[in-house]
Amino acid sequence: MSLNLEEKKVVVAELGNELVGAQTIVVAEYRGMGVVGMTTLRAKARENGVYLRVLKNTLVRRAVAGTAFEGLTNAMVGPLVYGISKDPVAAAKVLADFAKTNDKLIIKAGAMPNFVMSAADVANLANMPSRDELLAKLLGTMQAPIAKFVRTLNEVPTKFVRGLAAVRDKQAA
Repeated sequence: MSLNLEEKKVVVAELGNELVGAQTIVVAEYRGMGVVGMTTLRAKARENGVYLRVLKNTLVRRAVAGTAFEGLTNAMVGPLVYGISKDPVAAAKVLADFAKTNDKLIIKAGAMPNFVMSAADVANLANMPSRDELLAKLLGTMQAPIAKFVRTLNEVPTKFVRGLAAVRDKQAA
């Protein structure tokens, strides 16, 4: 089903709005993938805040023209699904994890602002922890010395109470 000129303009404008805050674009070929597989992939993308669409390559080329993702135009060949995310790792993680269980999805390329990635680079990016995981690790690292200090301070009165209890038990016996 083809789009008329106004619909194409709307799609390009919508994609342009998504690209404004995007940190990552991942391009994957979905040739031969069924409806159930695509629906599952879309659900996972939605859960992780990834904008996932099957778009005409010419419309995407127009949308990325003049942006930091313009270098990705050489990889836009064939039936492609585009994953766009504000989190630098989310789109790569969603598509790479799905590609592990579904051999019909093949990651072709990816891009970060002013940097085009190969499929191997996208796989490496997918193995990195997400922003939330990194923040949780940082918070745990920052809390560790404070928690240990509190346990140490708590140990002094605890030892004192145990000592009093031992003296009491000795006198009672």
